[in-house]
Amino acid sequence: MAYLMHPRLLMTRRVGQLTVGLFLYGIAIGMMVRAGIGVGPWDVLSQGIAAHTGIAFGWVTNIVGALVLLLWIPIRQRPGIGTVVNVLLIGPSAQVALAIIPAQTVVGSQLLLFAGGLALLALATGLYIGARFGPGPRDGLMTGIHRRFGIRIWIVRTAIEVTVLAIGWLLGGNVGIGTLAFALLIGPMVSVTMPLLRVPERVAVPDAAVPA
Repeated sequence: MAYLMHPRLLMTRRVGQLTVGLFLYGIAIGMMVRAGIGVGPWDVLSQGIAAHTGIAFGWVTNIVGALVLLLWIPIRQRPGIGTVVNVLLIGPSAQVALAIIPAQTVVGSQLLLFAGGLALLALATGLYIGARFGPGPRDGLMTGIHRRFGIRIWIVRTAIEVTVLAIGWLLGGNVGIGTLAFALLIGPMVSVTMPLLRVPERVAVPDAAVPA
């Protein structure tokens, strides 16, 4: 038997997708922040914490991710390599985007930048999840609670994100039309990118079927 893709090439693709996906994820977050019309619930929380502590947004994103990862312990959720890299990489890449992208104040530019950030986020999500190295800390918290207690995943996700959004808003995070757009669109968009970008399992075929 022979593999359609050599195991080393398969691993190279997975590592590449993970790294590029997480880097682009942070860039996408930075784009939406600079658009100034609202961000996703977890980023609203990071903005609020950053406003009160003076810690840069990107580093707050790292800290929040690490704290969420600690919540995996009581629900017996095990992190993958991708989970740890997620915590380490998204914050710095978001900070890079914030350093090079100016804040937008014209409505048309705000909408375009936010739309580009949302599309990039969907692509980045498909890349890093498709690499099959484990979920990010926030997604893993949701799926872990679902698995541990049998609560429907949409109920868990809604409860967590509404709570996070409320705390972030009270702390001064930016809630706006972008927040609503994120809530309504990111699910359908990711449902398209994830199947397209999922790295296949090793597929075995007879030697005779493999060209010489």
